[in-house]
Amino acid sequence: MSFETLPGFRAFYPESSARRADIFEKWRAAAHSFNFLEYDAPVLEPLELYIEKSGEEIVGQLFHFEDRGGRAVALRPEMTPSLARLVGAKANSLKRPIKWFNIGEHYRYERPQKGRLRAFYQFNADILGESGASADAELIALLIQSLKAFGLGVEDFKLRLSDRDLWLFLLAAEGLDAAGSAQVLGIIDKLERNSREKTLEQLATVLGESAAVFMTKVEAVVAIRDFPALVEYFTALPIEGTQTEAIEARLAEWRVLLTALDNSGMGEFVEIDLGIVRGLAYYTGFVFEAFEASGEGRALAGGGRYDDLVGKLGGQAMPAVGFAMGDVTLGDLLEKKGLMEVAEAGPDFIFIIGGVAERAQALADAACLRAAGYRVEYPLKEVAFGKQFKDANQRGARFAVIYGSEELASGVFKVRDMAAGTERDYPRTDLVALAESLLEEGQD
Repeated sequence: MSFETLPGFRAFYPESSARRADIFEKWRAAAHSFNFLEYDAPVLEPLELYIEKSGEEIVGQLFHFEDRGGRAVALRPEMTPSLARLVGAKANSLKRPIKWFNIGEHYRYERPQKGRLRAFYQFNADILGESGASADAELIALLIQSLKAFGLGVEDFKLRLSDRDLWLFLLAAEGLDAAGSAQVLGIIDKLERNSREKTLEQLATVLGESAAVFMTKVEAVVAIRDFPALVEYFTALPIEGTQTEAIEARLAEWRVLLTALDNSGMGEFVEIDLGIVRGLAYYTGFVFEAFEASGEGRALAGGGRYDDLVGKLGGQAMPAVGFAMGDVTLGDLLEKKGLMEVAEAGPDFIFIIGGVAERAQALADAACLRAAGYRVEYPLKEVAFGKQFKDANQRGARFAVIYGSEELASGVFKVRDMAAGTERDYPRTDLVALAESLLEEGQD
């Protein structure tokens, strides 16, 4: 009987593990550079946590079951509900703004396809406790920086920025209530995936005979690509009184956001695109998605503001904005761009051991270097010198330390630089200091 990896899951051999580690390292470094703190949460959560956030329809996407205690539980499909629960539990004791990130595995029971698996890793970053557009700018800047860290530039990806609040102003001008607005936003979210005819058909179920006229307004809004045009369109809406003031205040938030991104050097990556509305109903303001700039134009990351969610999940009401970036589509893009050439790290030192007597000293020295944080390898059985050197080359060792009877009798370390092919004797004194010196010279 043979067993294979389940559909939608991945096995990570050392080479792919090294690539995964490189992605995690760059994500973590980007988050730390913005002073985000790392957190984690259980991979298994109450099923109700996800139903409360997303509704009953989420159940079909989950790995869920009843545990031995009779509890309905699910493997986490995303991080936001867990984050909201954690923050809500200690809201009064947490210094604001709360800037947290997580790198973890998630699970969704859906059809495996290109860029979408049943088990995947995500980089999640969130700012909670701050309602102003400066928080949105900070988070978006982190998202962009975390992609730039891989060598990706403006020719490789774009961030498309939108605003659900502006859509709600437009829908209010059409006389739609909250329920009708939610339906229409769900339809607009699928504009790029559906034909114009299908979109019109869906809008007609909500708007009736006015669907065609409204469709032309949608197309006009989606065509807006710069801030002056955005201001011109929304200040011309047939809205009066407090709604007019609300639109002006919202456009002022746009100015804050775009100015902050420009000042951070991130503005060139950002495009205004109100065709992005994010399908999840809990989003409350700015929303955004990062896309490949060419080719398939697949989404690399997405997020937005969710000011009501923490309170909805039982915590203290708190403004929040966050994003998630998956490793699958990102990895595909890095492979395509030739930016995923991460090799398994070879040992810093490999010991070439002559015999039984020399092995005792080699093992003691290996323990010393390993305790100091160096990667050390040696043969686990007696092997001829020639084969040991061949193995050292194959493993990509930086230096070989030769343990022969002459070296031990003379009180020296004989070290071969594997790249240069040169050998040199060093006094057998401070091995750790010697290792540090050798590796520093190798980096020059």
